[in-house]
Amino acid sequence: MSVITIQSPKHCATKQVLKIERNYKKIFFAFSTFFTTILLLILLIYFILKPSKPQFSLQELDIYQLNLTGPILNSSIQLTLLSKNPNQKVSIYYDEFQVYATYKNQQITSDSYVPPFYQGQQESNLLSSSLVGNGLPVAPSIGYQMGHDQASGRLGLNLKVNGKLRWKIGTWVSGRYRFNVNCVSVVAFGIGTSMNVAPMTSQCSTII
Repeated sequence: MSVITIQSPKHCATKQVLKIERNYKKIFFAFSTFFTTILLLILLIYFILKPSKPQFSLQELDIYQLNLTGPILNSSIQLTLLSKNPNQKVSIYYDEFQVYATYKNQQITSDSYVPPFYQGQQESNLLSSSLVGNGLPVAPSIGYQMGHDQASGRLGLNLKVNGKLRWKIGTWVSGRYRFNVNCVSVVAFGIGTSMNVAPMTSQCSTII
């Protein structure tokens, strides 16, 4: 004698819903596994080819004006930076590149912007920028410090760069990374000394 099992329509519908849910879970799991694998592969490639920081050096620094009248400073500086990508397998997109000068930790020029550019593997670029400060208010101590530097014959300036870059490894391009460059420069600065001189000493450091 056979047993006939009769299932209600509600029971069948429940089983169908559970089957669909299981299929969706399988599809979701498959996609999650795929994207996780791709992400891990990209991270693995990134860490294997971990980019070295770009290198900067100050090639030329011309001070055309550095005039202090009371608490007001007027300045005009022309500089040329050498930017080098030391990586053999990584290129760089510079999306933002902002340059300015500081003296005794106080900004003495307005921001100057270099247009976005691409830098290939082990490529170098010369970047020129004009820095101007018209009627900038400065601390009262700046006048005393500048007079002291003029008497010593040396003036210390910091040329700074703030920006954003992206790494390019093969066809993969990273997200944006903020970078900061600080070039510490010392130039001859005395009574009767021409202001248009190459820096006596200069050293640049990059932070990403």
